[in-house]
Amino acid sequence: MGGSVRDELLGLTVKDHDYVVVGASPEEMARLGYRPVGKDFPVFLHPQTHEQYALARTERKISLGYKGFEVFASPQVTLQEDLARRDLTINSIAKDEAGNIIDPFNGVADLEAGILRHVSPAFSEDPVRILRAARFAARFSFRIAPETLALMNDMVHNGEVDALVPERVWQELSRGLMENNPSRMFYILRECGALARVMPEVDMLFGVPQPVHAHPEIDTGVHVMLAIDYAAKKNYSLPVRFATLMHDVGKGTTSPTEWPRHIGHEARSIRLTRDLCERIRVPKDCRDLALLVARYHGDVHRAEELKSSTIADMLQAVDAYRKPGRFEEFLQTCACDFHGRAGYTAKPYLQVERLQKAFFAAKSVDAGAIAAELNRKFIDSKELPSTINSKVREARIAKIKIELS
Repeated sequence: MGGSVRDELLGLTVKDHDYVVVGASPEEMARLGYRPVGKDFPVFLHPQTHEQYALARTERKISLGYKGFEVFASPQVTLQEDLARRDLTINSIAKDEAGNIIDPFNGVADLEAGILRHVSPAFSEDPVRILRAARFAARFSFRIAPETLALMNDMVHNGEVDALVPERVWQELSRGLMENNPSRMFYILRECGALARVMPEVDMLFGVPQPVHAHPEIDTGVHVMLAIDYAAKKNYSLPVRFATLMHDVGKGTTSPTEWPRHIGHEARSIRLTRDLCERIRVPKDCRDLALLVARYHGDVHRAEELKSSTIADMLQAVDAYRKPGRFEEFLQTCACDFHGRAGYTAKPYLQVERLQKAFFAAKSVDAGAIAAELNRKFIDSKELPSTINSKVREARIAKIKIELS
């Protein structure tokens, strides 16, 4: 059913099978050994394979939002009625036990044509479907049918999209960021007006100019889209992709009188990123990396001009010694910012190598040995911690200076 049949027809690896049972009741499923797991509708686990089997069901809209549905499941619900409640035609294809394709809404034709089309007007009853349609566009590089895009626009304008709960917004956006062409999702959300509702910080970047000598693509929104697509091309992690998306959001609040310069946008990016992360419940690892990149990506770009002391302080500030994996993601995100510019994909970004060398040099300092030596000599214990920190910093600066000279 649904996604598993779709992926099979596209020649993709099928990760999870989606089974629908017609003509059965919850009591019959339980008697056969299936274990109920669904909260909102009857879903069961197979007693041996533990795959999910859902009873055929219909839905009726009773209030705004993702959970505003009344679900009806009974032996009388037909397969076609179940397929009719699906969001897109490409997700409303079934296959029976004999391998026959059941396609009442012409999903196979839309698959072959690369079109995302809603199954019925009921699409407009669930605002999550706007995000899902945009996400599938990012995954398959399909186009949205004009009538479906018009319906998405209507959903935004009538306020249905405002009923989205934060957890579902993040769930769909994070999945979209992990697709092969994540910018496609954001462009579609912007086209139907939904981006301004769910992520106004990103929507505001479009149409904001940047200095042409540093950004040949000029438009800040276009730059960010190029950058997240570069992160996808490099198969970087979700925290890297999210931090790349957010690194320049402060530029959206620059006064037009200051364009194309964006003095102080880093501080504004930090504030906006923190607010957005709280609003849509972004996980801590994504939030923390995004905040560090917002603050320090400009310094990383100037790595060849920075003093050894400034580099040492930055390594300390981003917690590189305790979290070397995150520091590597920090550098990856800065590289995405650099390469996410028109004509910059293949240009060398020497700043990463320079900071990696500085980090390994500074990391070679034995902070424990310095602390132990000072502990033996020091008399005033109150000043000991600050003295240790000062000596370790001096040693790290010296190592960095030697390495980079």
